[in-house]
Amino acid sequence: MTDRSEKDYLERALQNTVDAFREARGRGSASIDVNEVGEVISVGNNVVRVRGIPGVQSEELVRFQGNRLGMAFNLDPDDVSVVMLGRTEAIFAGQEVRRTGRVTDVPVGDAVLGRVVDPLGHPLDSRGPIHTEERWPVERPAPAIMDRMPVTVPLQTGIQSIDALIPVGRGQRELILGDRQTGKTAVALDTIINQRETGVISIYCAIGQRSSAVARVIDDFREHGVSEQVIVVVATGENAPGLNFIAPYAATTMGEYFMEKGRDVLIVYDDLTRHARAYRELSLLLRRPPAREAYPGDIFYVHSRLLERATHLREDRGGGSMTALPIIETQAQNVSAYIPTNLISITDGQIYLSPRLFSEGVLPAVDVGKSVSRVGGRTQLPAYRTVSGDLKLSYSQFEELETFARFGTRLDVETQKTLERGRRVRESLKQPQYSPIPVPEQIAVLLAVIEGQFDEVPAARVGEIAGKIRDEVRKRLPDLFARIAAGEKLEKGDRQAMLEETGKLIERERKEDADAGDAQEENG
Repeated sequence: MTDRSEKDYLERALQNTVDAFREARGRGSASIDVNEVGEVISVGNNVVRVRGIPGVQSEELVRFQGNRLGMAFNLDPDDVSVVMLGRTEAIFAGQEVRRTGRVTDVPVGDAVLGRVVDPLGHPLDSRGPIHTEERWPVERPAPAIMDRMPVTVPLQTGIQSIDALIPVGRGQRELILGDRQTGKTAVALDTIINQRETGVISIYCAIGQRSSAVARVIDDFREHGVSEQVIVVVATGENAPGLNFIAPYAATTMGEYFMEKGRDVLIVYDDLTRHARAYRELSLLLRRPPAREAYPGDIFYVHSRLLERATHLREDRGGGSMTALPIIETQAQNVSAYIPTNLISITDGQIYLSPRLFSEGVLPAVDVGKSVSRVGGRTQLPAYRTVSGDLKLSYSQFEELETFARFGTRLDVETQKTLERGRRVRESLKQPQYSPIPVPEQIAVLLAVIEGQFDEVPAARVGEIAGKIRDEVRKRLPDLFARIAAGEKLEKGDRQAMLEETGKLIERERKEDADAGDAQEENG
């Protein structure tokens, strides 16, 4: 074939191809599908090594046969280590792997509210698929410092001992820590339930929990009428460690959507001890060098980049807030272990739950001496600040005095009086689970205790009478309660009116007790 005829042939072939493509496109059937396809080299425990996808991004989703998903984690020159987000039984060497072209993401929007989902956004509650317009990456940069506002608005937990002594603000990160079975989850659940009428959106992220425990939590939300304003993100102990690792990041992304829309969000991570263990397992499987307690060297960064995303945004950035309550488990009250000290240094304070107080029946078992809120009284309502001013200091002094008094030392009258009042303060702070108390009612009881109105009341009856005070004062002083809740200061006349009402009720109760005692003596 001559050069001329060869050129004509190629031109005709090219023209035919173009014509065929145009014709197919006109029928709507033409599409170009370009895929980067790799091959499985080896399969380990929850980790798969892949080659042949050189353009893959860090944390990009890759798809295996059987529609199984993994996340690219280690990007080495010759291969890629993929963390599986599901089971690995049906995956073997030589299988095909395809890039998805998108990093690990989750659906965000109002459609997720009231749903139970896994860390990839798949529904787990049998209420059908979730339809949202947007999907956001699970890993997002934290807001810049100049985009943040000071934390000044209180987030009421409904738990007297916390609202009075360790106040939490919207946009704060307050760690809850303690040994197992000391009531850490109970504190977080009560805080979520207390947001029933505040408009705060809550997110409960279960990491490595038993399925039965998560089911109980969901039932509690439903029973107390908050399930429709709570998003539950679940990665159980039976799930792959990859899902446990991305769970808190996915939950935070869902919360950030509402925060950037100007809403207030409360997020609970239950718990980050299991999250750290899941990341340690993955790192060791990926042959990353271990450091202290076999955790990888970047474990601090793993948690800090998560918790730094909780903040209070400036008005021009939406003005919303995200309050984080991470939970951590200590071993034998050792708060100086590696993971607890990391998280204490990252967060804005901690609520420590003592096994000693728990065993003594002081519930919630908040150890006031070891607990702190670095935001402090700035987040309390003005009326609460005037009442609880030096309460934490005086309560800590009472606990030290009580320890000293156990040695049998003879105490002067003033010290005995301080001990008796401290015991009544402690009794007034006891509170059953699922019984959040509104702030004005908390103030009425604490004011009565601090002013000495309970000094003549037997310590065993303080809790019962405190409950009656809350009911009585709420009925008799509704206007004052509304002004306190609205953030107004407690005037001298308001304080006096509250004390008069509480004094009358306590005196009436004491008289009834005295009459009952006299009647018992006569019958005896």
